[in-house]
Amino acid sequence: MDLGKVSQVGKNVKGAGIVAAISALGVLSAGAPALAHHMMGGETPSNFFEGFLSGLAHPIIGVDHFAFVVAIGLIAAGRAGGVFIPAIFVVAAMVGTGIHLLSVNVPAVEIAIALSVIAGGLLLVLKPQPAIQTPVLAILASPAGLFHGYAYGESIVGAEMTPLVAYLAGFTAIQFGIAVAALYAGNLLKSKGVQPEFLKRFAGGAICAIGGVFLSLSVAG
Repeated sequence: MDLGKVSQVGKNVKGAGIVAAISALGVLSAGAPALAHHMMGGETPSNFFEGFLSGLAHPIIGVDHFAFVVAIGLIAAGRAGGVFIPAIFVVAAMVGTGIHLLSVNVPAVEIAIALSVIAGGLLLVLKPQPAIQTPVLAILASPAGLFHGYAYGESIVGAEMTPLVAYLAGFTAIQFGIAVAALYAGNLLKSKGVQPEFLKRFAGGAICAIGGVFLSLSVAG
């Protein structure tokens, strides 16, 4: 028996478990009601605390948003300057929220979000990984950020400036934090000798499945 291979398989399984745990947080949140995207029970936040709490919660209790943010982080893992990919995404999300607050009508938002989740998962599943440069991936993350941010805007329409700013700060911080955590986890596992492509494909399949479920729900709705 090749003990080296056995050890490597063990590391891969352990790494897969870590990535699965990250993905499972999002899957578990799918059990929340459809209106769970509104942390305040559908009510518009009225102060800084409510706005910040709602901003922190929205990308977590929305499993489609959560899955995409994890995908962004894993896509960025192992890339020079990879942190710029989630950074551009969260900036675009803020712009998308602003577009919603300006009452600009953007059609098929939920479908676009589901498609972005599927696309993120596919980028992780494909083998070999597409030879796409980091700046290009950052640019491609921008349209996804606009749609995700537009959806976030629904929770804050009609709010005063203080809770609005707090909301933007909250969802920006949590999204960037989750993405960087996924990025760091991918880099850490690689440094421990775990094959990163195996883990990315594992997570990518789960993320594609989540996107497929939300796409079918969006089309049916």
